[in-house]
Amino acid sequence: MSLSDGKIRWGILGTGFIAGLQTQDLLENGFTVQAVGSRSLDSSKAFAGKHGVPTAHGSYEELVADPDVDVIYIATPHPFHHANALLALNAGKHVLVEKSFSMNAREAQEILDLASSKGLVALEAMWTRFLPHMVRLREVIQAGTIGQVRKVVASHNQSLAKDPAHRLNDPALGGGALLDLGIYPISFAFDILGTPSRIHASASMTATGVDRQTAAVFDYPDGQQAIVDCELDAASANRALVVGTDGWIDIEHTWYTPVAFTAFAVDGSVVERFEQPVNSRGMQFQAAEIERLVAAGETAGTILPPEETVAIMAAMDEIRRQIGLSYAADAA
Repeated sequence: MSLSDGKIRWGILGTGFIAGLQTQDLLENGFTVQAVGSRSLDSSKAFAGKHGVPTAHGSYEELVADPDVDVIYIATPHPFHHANALLALNAGKHVLVEKSFSMNAREAQEILDLASSKGLVALEAMWTRFLPHMVRLREVIQAGTIGQVRKVVASHNQSLAKDPAHRLNDPALGGGALLDLGIYPISFAFDILGTPSRIHASASMTATGVDRQTAAVFDYPDGQQAIVDCELDAASANRALVVGTDGWIDIEHTWYTPVAFTAFAVDGSVVERFEQPVNSRGMQFQAAEIERLVAAGETAGTILPPEETVAIMAAMDEIRRQIGLSYAADAA
């Protein structure tokens, strides 16, 4: 890896919708996107042309072998994250892996073990963790502004593709509400309360055999609870609450994007309102975190440490066990 000019160079693995969003945020905020790779050279060239990316590769192998790329953003569907991340890490590249990070905790641990053995960064692309309102929210909670946290409530409900063949509805492509949508409120619960001691989950399934909607209650050793839910065929306000003994925090619609929050005292008076405009969509903050780690020669940060990514996948494994949702990767 050559960083003589101080610039970390990105490669984009995959050319789908989320790849375009991340690339746009990178370019609009001064990051260097050097190359893109796809299984189809035509798709790669089209993506490169649309976004002004200098190099288009016709395979993932060519992308990860590119000496002018330092970090690979993995934007493929869930079932391919494990293989794609291992490919990039074995080529000596740091990786930012879309969430859900993998199909299960076993795959997540294998990715992170390889990264650790090679001294590379493998970061889950849970972009919400790195947004300014979440940074400030953690500070408010840490300061004791709302007292002891007792409850977290968060939803992620969207009305998405109804086509049974669509990725979201296809078990072979890791379909279902949980891995695509539920990862957000689950990760939020972990962020505020940590790893639960017990999980109670319930779901309704689609005709294709994936979860249409899932809800779960997380119990914690000191009596706290998290209530999380997700749905892929009905939309909601998608707000989130953190309830404490001395007040509460209300994160507005849509809570996992750059929005405002208000902290209230027990009597309903406003203690703080936080609102900070953000350039672009906000996915540049996770990119800034991985660049910070790479530049500092570190392999793990504190906002989303590797062991928490594994614990989150383990929680989703347990939810899937309870609702009867399995994938081919579970049998590996």
